[in-house]
Amino acid sequence: MMRRRTTLLTGCTALVLALGTTACGGGPVAAGGGDKALSGRTVTVAGVWSGSEQENFQKVLDAFTEKTGAKTQFVSTGDNVSTVVGSKIEGGNAPDVVMVPQVGVLQQFAKEGWLKPLSKTAQTSVGANYADVWKDYGSVDGTLYGLYFKAAHKSTVWYSPEALTQAGVEPPKTYEEMLKAGQTVSDSGLAAFSVAGQDGWTLTDWFENIYLSQAGPEKYDALAAHELKWTDASVVEALTTLGELFKDKQLIAGGQKGALNTDFPGSVEKVFGPEPEAGMVYEGDFVAGVAKDQFGRTIGEDANFFPFPAVGGGDAPVVSGGDAAVVLKDGKNAEAGMQLLEYLATPEAAAVWAEAGGFLSPNKKVDLASYGDDVTRATAESLVGAGDSVRFDMSDQAPAAFGGTKGAGEWKILQDFLRDPSDPKGTAAELEAAAAKAYGN
Repeated sequence: MMRRRTTLLTGCTALVLALGTTACGGGPVAAGGGDKALSGRTVTVAGVWSGSEQENFQKVLDAFTEKTGAKTQFVSTGDNVSTVVGSKIEGGNAPDVVMVPQVGVLQQFAKEGWLKPLSKTAQTSVGANYADVWKDYGSVDGTLYGLYFKAAHKSTVWYSPEALTQAGVEPPKTYEEMLKAGQTVSDSGLAAFSVAGQDGWTLTDWFENIYLSQAGPEKYDALAAHELKWTDASVVEALTTLGELFKDKQLIAGGQKGALNTDFPGSVEKVFGPEPEAGMVYEGDFVAGVAKDQFGRTIGEDANFFPFPAVGGGDAPVVSGGDAAVVLKDGKNAEAGMQLLEYLATPEAAAVWAEAGGFLSPNKKVDLASYGDDVTRATAESLVGAGDSVRFDMSDQAPAAFGGTKGAGEWKILQDFLRDPSDPKGTAAELEAAAAKAYGN
């Protein structure tokens, strides 16, 4: 469910063009000390990826095989990682490595006692190659279990350069400028924004970017942990800000009703499809894949993005999602699995997928030249450049009953708010009631 937003979508719609040559010198390092040191071992890796994402991750696994001699086997779990992995552990058939798509699932695995802490080698690489925030999201009770290998940048507003040029507007720097530019776009004959209201997760992403910029990272963290109530004035303020957009029927393609009948791929089509209805669509870096693969747009030419703009004098937000590699204690080749993690922590491993396309790495040592086009390079640079100010998708940190269930919790309440944004305080109270129930506090 949750992964549809960052992983399964991009699985069908790779972000960038494949590139044939490596841009990082030296090639992958030998994991575990010495070529072919793991000959005869097979490392089993479970993850949500399918389609082109699975194929591209296999290239990374193949590079590991070439260096160490270890064979690899990838098992696609579908969205329900925790259920699939739990049943495999119970059946005595645990994978060695799991690519975990949600902070909440990583924490659950650690609390079940399923995970091995990262080796000293992997910890050293994380310390040298990653901003501290990624270490924090991979840690539970001070122990580092997860290595973030793949990230999504969820603070990108995608636009049709033709639509903005026609309206005579430049990409905006503030939220207020964005609404003003949107008004000008709508005056020129196209709606300003295409909003995917049928998919509740897109609305959580709108809220999270506004909240992170307006309220700041400390309050964002407190709200994500439900240490701050959703009835807090900062939440009401963010909802009020979001409501300015939602209540303006001119700004949204099809008005509220049209938005509530538009899913994520449909929202991209309304900007980049054969019959455009809007000039801009907000969502993560994976929008580019849909625009390119489904609608033939050239990224950087007839599809581009600007960073989600700063709100009310705050800093521009950088919200991310990501997949963390963890090693299961019960895996038959857990030791070899840990050596795979040591390899995944290197910039060389990330460069393999960066060259294949459809990938961003939070590893700051990855050569930006590894990415296949200027737009992806800019997205990667923005993600890494944000350092410790990056914040993980809030609803991905929440219990699924609140932050990840269709027709319930935050998804449904924000859809109701899109339908009628006139009562931000009432919406905040509903969010708090649902959150208190899901978090058990």
